[in-house]
Amino acid sequence: MKIALGLEYEGSGFAGWQTQPAGNTVQDVLERALAEIAGAPVRVACAGRTDAGVHAAAQVAHFEAPAERPESAWVRGVNALLPDSVAVRWARPVPDDFHARFSALSRSYRYVLYNHAVRPALLHGRVGWFHLPLDVVAMQSGAALLAGERDFSAFRAAECQAKSPVKTLHEAQVRRQGDCIVFEFRANAFLHHMVRNMVGALVYVGKGAHPPEWIAKLIAARDRSQAAPTFSPAGLYLSGVGYEPRWQLPMNGRIIAPFDPLSL
Repeated sequence: MKIALGLEYEGSGFAGWQTQPAGNTVQDVLERALAEIAGAPVRVACAGRTDAGVHAAAQVAHFEAPAERPESAWVRGVNALLPDSVAVRWARPVPDDFHARFSALSRSYRYVLYNHAVRPALLHGRVGWFHLPLDVVAMQSGAALLAGERDFSAFRAAECQAKSPVKTLHEAQVRRQGDCIVFEFRANAFLHHMVRNMVGALVYVGKGAHPPEWIAKLIAARDRSQAAPTFSPAGLYLSGVGYEPRWQLPMNGRIIAPFDPLSL
């Protein structure tokens, strides 16, 4: 039986999603907990592999259950074995042809940036921070130039393993909410560090280092060395994964988390 899971996690204490020899990843702790409930080793695949320090409010994963268990066992039972910073929100049996990654139509990311002269303490690790005033209108104009089918080589990490740098960015929005600036991105798929690199470039626009049109020049140049440095992972959240209704996942894979920056 194949089971799909909806997950949320606070990623600052993890070395990312993907399993590593040291075992300090979200995939590692999840697979260990699932194995305890299943009574056998379990391998998990996810919709989007997040980097070290990156959070998720709407990660979706699946695994082949070696034993039949009630759905509550895959939620409450697994949660009892997970660290406090990881939680299974729901579990659903799915058809054999479902795949958390390959069945996904889109992924959404939210970046929450605390824009204040003084660094935050209570939200440390959960928001990015930039101390100088930022022009949100200019950033909105720059973000609009990112939307569409583009070659995002200028925003691609050197270690990215994607076969093509061409992705379709369906949504790229920027808004201010109090002392926070919230970035929303939705695409069919993302390159390694793509969101953090786009945020870094938009911050350069916001602080006046470049006009909004610089974003279009970066896209045309396809040269990572011409763009801004990669921004901190602290404020980045996987905020949604879109699926076809036929899979009957809760909210088609999207989760609303209780954490305040995601409700901005």
